[in-house]
Amino acid sequence: MPDSTYDTYDRLISLLDSSSIDYRLIDHEPEGSTEAVCALRGHPAAEAAKCIVLRVKVDRRTTRHVLAVVPGDRRVDLDAVRTLFAARYVGFSDAETAERLARAVPGTVLPFSFDPDLELLADPDVVAQPKLYFNAARLDRSLLISGADYERLAKPRIERVAGPAEV
Repeated sequence: MPDSTYDTYDRLISLLDSSSIDYRLIDHEPEGSTEAVCALRGHPAAEAAKCIVLRVKVDRRTTRHVLAVVPGDRRVDLDAVRTLFAARYVGFSDAETAERLARAVPGTVLPFSFDPDLELLADPDVVAQPKLYFNAARLDRSLLISGADYERLAKPRIERVAGPAEV
């Protein structure tokens, strides 16, 4: 999947450049774990966007895919997502589906959706961040933008979907 990963990276940079968003690229050692990459970038995990692809079974025939974005020191509250979609089941998507819809490998998933079959859902604490860090569809490069610029550009559905901070 390397080719599509770079396509996703290029698409992100083009989107940022054409939108006149202030951003900063940060090169670092290849890393996909939220905690480890936050240490490499030198910021608290609360300032990171953790991106998880979920499978939401609304009923027996209807499955939706949701990209949930929560602060890096939190977990996705699956019960909150289930309630939000009035779903029978919510769980983590399998790796193949997640890669196909996110157009990125695990650890590099952007807090943006470039696929109409992947709904974007962000916790309000993500868009409230003055500084928001995330891997830029690559394990060796991250991006820094403001939460407000992220919200303006990505246009996520804003809902409380983050659980309590991890200890």
